[in-house]
Amino acid sequence: MSPALKALLSQLAGWALAIGLARSGWLPAGIWPLVGVQVAAAIAVAAALRSDRWWLAIHLGFAPMLIPAGRLGIAPGWYLGGFALLAAVYWTSFRTQVPLYLSNRRTVEAMTRLLPEARALRVLDLGSGTGSLLRPLARRRPDCRFDGVEAAPAPWLISRLLARRLGNVAIRRGDFFAEPWSEYDVVYAFLSPVPMPAVWEKAERELAPGALLVSNSFPVPGRKPREVVDVADRRATRLYVYEVGPTQRRAK
Repeated sequence: MSPALKALLSQLAGWALAIGLARSGWLPAGIWPLVGVQVAAAIAVAAALRSDRWWLAIHLGFAPMLIPAGRLGIAPGWYLGGFALLAAVYWTSFRTQVPLYLSNRRTVEAMTRLLPEARALRVLDLGSGTGSLLRPLARRRPDCRFDGVEAAPAPWLISRLLARRLGNVAIRRGDFFAEPWSEYDVVYAFLSPVPMPAVWEKAERELAPGALLVSNSFPVPGRKPREVVDVADRRATRLYVYEVGPTQRRAK
């Protein structure tokens, strides 16, 4: 069951129980007892469905936030505008479970050191966001070609505008799993733990032997990286470097 469907079922179950108890006279008068029961029931259902912990926090605050929001008298168009803005930024994150992560300057420096200097390379950024990795890399390595694939329209548009003067950068909007990876020497991913098994499967299937998969923060389950690079930033970022080929070993 998808996380979004779990959240919807949890909310519906919470409201059904709260409204049912209110109509039967089991709840005191007023809106807050109704909301309290709804929140408790929604969290319980979400926990039973094994939703991620951060969904429980959303259920905790969702219904209580509706009360002050309804009393502020804000025109409905502002809510629609806010929803449209969030959708443009996060797009299908509820389905892919890949939020918008931006690579920082220290990560760019570490990636620069990882790129072999002996030849021109083709580098692919999976979910390239606003191009925060590709643009500085392209300036440092003008001999290389850097491609990005981003699904969300707002980050894609921003990245296209910011990279318009860089001739060795191309950013496309779409699904990176639908893109062919066979021509790339290095694939960079800053995603989440959820898609990493599928990312590795595609990398093994399509990348040439010796090509690198570099994952920011999220290792490939069951696979031993060729090396782990500690990035000296506030998040204590780690880059997990995997080399495609027969030497790739399973982690013990």
